[in-house]
Amino acid sequence: MSNMATQNAAGNRINELLDAGSFVEIGGAVTARTTDFNMQEKETPADGVITGYGVIDGNLVYVYSQDVSVLNGAVGEMHAKKIVNIYDMAMKMGAPVIGLIDCAGLRLQEATDALEAFGGLYYKQAMASGVVPQIMAVFGNCGGGLSVIPALADFTFMETCGKLFVNSPNAIPGNDVAKCDTASAKFQSEQTGLVDGVGTSEEILSDIRSLVCMLPCNNEENASYEECNDDLNRVCEGIENAVEDTTIALAQISDEQIFFETKRDFAKDMATGFIKLNGMTVGAVANRSKVYNEEAEVTAEFDGSLSAKGAEKAAEFVEFCDAFNIPVLSLTNVSGFAASKCDEKRLAKSAAKLTYAFANATVPKVNVVIGKAFGSAYIAMNSKSVGADMVYAWESSEIGMMDASLAAKIMYADADANTVNEKAKAYRELQSSPYSAARRGYVDTIITPADTRKYVIGAFEMLFTKREERPMKKHGTV
Repeated sequence: MSNMATQNAAGNRINELLDAGSFVEIGGAVTARTTDFNMQEKETPADGVITGYGVIDGNLVYVYSQDVSVLNGAVGEMHAKKIVNIYDMAMKMGAPVIGLIDCAGLRLQEATDALEAFGGLYYKQAMASGVVPQIMAVFGNCGGGLSVIPALADFTFMETCGKLFVNSPNAIPGNDVAKCDTASAKFQSEQTGLVDGVGTSEEILSDIRSLVCMLPCNNEENASYEECNDDLNRVCEGIENAVEDTTIALAQISDEQIFFETKRDFAKDMATGFIKLNGMTVGAVANRSKVYNEEAEVTAEFDGSLSAKGAEKAAEFVEFCDAFNIPVLSLTNVSGFAASKCDEKRLAKSAAKLTYAFANATVPKVNVVIGKAFGSAYIAMNSKSVGADMVYAWESSEIGMMDASLAAKIMYADADANTVNEKAKAYRELQSSPYSAARRGYVDTIITPADTRKYVIGAFEMLFTKREERPMKKHGTV
């Protein structure tokens, strides 16, 4: 690495991210070409971005890190071309691209040259999507057209003090920073769903290292494996107590209790992330009705319905897993569709996206019904009818049209309370019981909660050689 690269924040971030001494810089001698507005008098070492390659826990990765000490990190023509070059190399070698963003925007002195080169970066990101993983981290500013870069990527992390925006908060009519800081890490992680994790510089670089070790390096590698030292038949004692906060249940199922959660602060009624099963990375999607913190206190509560944001979050995640041949596990506990004016605006479309994502995915798909599975929301959550390969149900689960008491009240609207209760009991046994679903083949096996890990590992082992074709078409349009 050049002296320049080791002495500033941009270089330090690369050193912290990669295995010690593994970084090799490419294009360190590149500087700006333009001479407009006396640019030839300005020093632009490496044109404001350090680019190169290195390894994370032995895995090859390509990295660029913007240098805010050079024209505030503004993107010029050569700056963008250096990043495009890194993408070209990553695509040839089949390795992830990691972008460390700290940027004042586009370089005004280079106008259309900068815009043209920047458009080339958009194009490369689009071409790389679904071929190699793209991970971005925002440390300083990432505004205007730069905000599309993390949006085109697969995963984005953000330093607590970072700023990510299309329009600055004060440029939005009727808003200012004091009213709502739309550029803040809090807003971007909780409201937009663009950010997977927020933390200190050290925390997010550590998160990226962990994530790279869980992901396949490209779309042709079958999956990401490591040796499993955990008991494959380990009993998950008390897992039924985690039916509300499924992040805890997923950790219990996983090797060494590892669960890497994505979009942690967005649509918390849906948990998404990666677990390990017998050393193999599996994508997990789960309904969640309560969020517990480390002190076992409830920090958020939901009604168990499928929300528009939750459906979109899960759909995007399933599409990523399918693109990179990562098997998908779902834990279903859903009482129906969310009923609110806000959700109603986009719920049908969001539920369609989720249904399409599960139906379209050709990777191994396993569903475990751990609580309620009611109505069309259950269908959208990786049910047998939309293509799940194996469906398990806990003995205590309920599968059907709706809650038995409600169904009885609708069917016997004029009956007295005793009759309604009697009919609800019959409905529960005939229609809502997992045994009823299993008798019709909608559930493959009814299991005790403690055996969940053993069964899902067995299912994914069996499904390892799965091959499934889709109708010939360019792509779907949902």
